[in-house]
Amino acid sequence: MTSRRDFLKRLLSAAAPVVGSCIAIGCGAGQGLLLREPYKPIFGSRVAGGVAQAPVRQASWKIPADWRPSGAERRWRFIVVHHSATTWGSADEFDRIHRALGWDELGYHFVIGNGSGAGDGEVQIGPRWFKQKHGAHCKVADHPEYNDVGVGICLVGNFNDSRPTEAQMRALASLVRFLTERYRIPQSQIFGHGQLKATDCPGRHFDYVDLWRRL
Repeated sequence: MTSRRDFLKRLLSAAAPVVGSCIAIGCGAGQGLLLREPYKPIFGSRVAGGVAQAPVRQASWKIPADWRPSGAERRWRFIVVHHSATTWGSADEFDRIHRALGWDELGYHFVIGNGSGAGDGEVQIGPRWFKQKHGAHCKVADHPEYNDVGVGICLVGNFNDSRPTEAQMRALASLVRFLTERYRIPQSQIFGHGQLKATDCPGRHFDYVDLWRRL
């Protein structure tokens, strides 16, 4: 298991992305505004294992007041889900790593903890959300909109090796539901990072159908 210190040291000394890690990949922010047709998503399928899956909407959370921006709001159009590709982490730790890589600050808008570095299911808000600032989490050639008007959510964990915790999935569903309702984002515009570019993020064990059934 890679320690925090070893992980950061490797990032700084190698100056190269760690395969599969959303933290190390340089998902720089685009500068344009949304106006290109996005790729067709695979999210939202109602079939898993050949069996139709009925929606099972979970009970609503009480929405924390700080999820609602206090000033002018960006016209958000997409939601992009990531994993950290580490077994530990928090918004503060990832912010330090991103800054050490030369980024202006944490690239994601939200981080959802797994109990190691942040509480299991704890939704941590990044500085970009408070500022209603474009993301730096999903750089796709010819599609700057995924950063410009795409909310980046990172779940702590490596979902190539394990699944998100139940608390993380409940928190993710509540956050996604809040965002879709507030900004009228359709389910067809909710993506996993790997649906938009060549990366395994958010991991092969991330269950898209489970998320869809909770919304």
